[in-house]
Amino acid sequence: MNKARNKTFKYKNYEYPEEILSLFEVDLNNADRKRLHKVYSNFYDLEAERGYEYIIEDLYILSYKHKLSTSELANIYGVGVRTIQIWLKELGLNRDLKTASKIKDKNSNLNLSPNGNGQAITGSDISETFGIELADTSTYPETLKDFLNYLETIKGKSSNTIKGYAIDLTLFFRFLKVYKGLIKDTSLEFGEIPTNDITKDFIRGIKLTDIYAYLSFVEKQRENGTHARARKVAALKSFFKFLQNKAKVIDENPTLELESPKLDKRQPVYLTLDQSLELLNSLDTTDKNYYRDYCILTLFLNCGMRLSELCSINIEKIKGDTLTIIGKGNKERTVYLNEACLKALDNYLKVRDVSKVSEEDKKYLFISGRNKAINKRTVELLVKKHIGNAGIVDGKYTPHKLRHTAATLMYKYGNVDIRSLQNILGHESISTTQIYTHVDDDSLREAVKSNPLSKL
Repeated sequence: MNKARNKTFKYKNYEYPEEILSLFEVDLNNADRKRLHKVYSNFYDLEAERGYEYIIEDLYILSYKHKLSTSELANIYGVGVRTIQIWLKELGLNRDLKTASKIKDKNSNLNLSPNGNGQAITGSDISETFGIELADTSTYPETLKDFLNYLETIKGKSSNTIKGYAIDLTLFFRFLKVYKGLIKDTSLEFGEIPTNDITKDFIRGIKLTDIYAYLSFVEKQRENGTHARARKVAALKSFFKFLQNKAKVIDENPTLELESPKLDKRQPVYLTLDQSLELLNSLDTTDKNYYRDYCILTLFLNCGMRLSELCSINIEKIKGDTLTIIGKGNKERTVYLNEACLKALDNYLKVRDVSKVSEEDKKYLFISGRNKAINKRTVELLVKKHIGNAGIVDGKYTPHKLRHTAATLMYKYGNVDIRSLQNILGHESISTTQIYTHVDDDSLREAVKSNPLSKL
């Protein structure tokens, strides 16, 4: 049997480079969940052990949502292209063999080969492959590079916002090249279509009808929901506004009459107070990472910080009962630590071992099993694991849902006013915080019961 197909724990809690982690920041809709259910069914129908069991959802996102080629996947996971083809075929995610055989390795010169530990090499090469780095890379058209530099240096946008704009606009350019019949090499996969040849004349020829066609494409073929499409509209409007007002590339802005999709108000998904207690009490005290994981969950549930904020906590920024973090939009804010947080931190710091950690990573509070600063994917996996172990199965709970939980519990039980909650969560707009004013079902239930007709 092929060694790569044997059961292995290589991919359990697999640590991805930061450039790859950003690709997992996508919303999976109901259609995705149904497909994933089928993918898992295909896996279980094999009735055989496979090492990729731990990364099935990751493979789905990378291959189905982002359309990465088998060569790109092979370099990410440190295996051969044939192994990836076997994985995708077994899971029902494969392309037909005729198409797969035509795929050219467009990225062979990017040095994406794995290192000695089977991990993909990080750095500017892999950033260029996925088009999400702000560096002056040849994978972008000049106008896009200028726009991203403007967002970073003048507007002070966060790296996550800029990466999102880069991904959305690259997708837009790729679609337009297909839509306008400019692709000559039919062996190219969609994600391999180059965009660095987009000229200013090409951009001047973009019409509002082209944008409508693009939005129809992402809705129907990529199954983007209203929030995802609204983000793409925002990226396009900002880009073309820059081209007209700042770069003076276009005289007419095709997005002036472009409307954003109407957004349905989302009710935050959160754990109840009892579920939160069950989660914390469910952790295995004999596990070597018990104190670290307990501290992570405690900070999420008490402070409501974002995943990126937690991963980037600098141990030197903890002063007494305060913690200084850099939030969304590179804005600094103070997080106040309550008794539970201080106790969890103290217990973790007593066992925190940095003897094998590099000087660069020692400054970070949370350390992974690989003796590196913990990354977002590792935290996502440990949250998923502990919530599953606690028997909480009604919904998909992520670190962001724990942020919702903290906000909801503070609003519901702590009599925290909406302005204070806004500051605690680091929301720029009060309207974002107001979603938590609609979650107190108990008060609504009591209001209905108070109706004088309720006893009839």
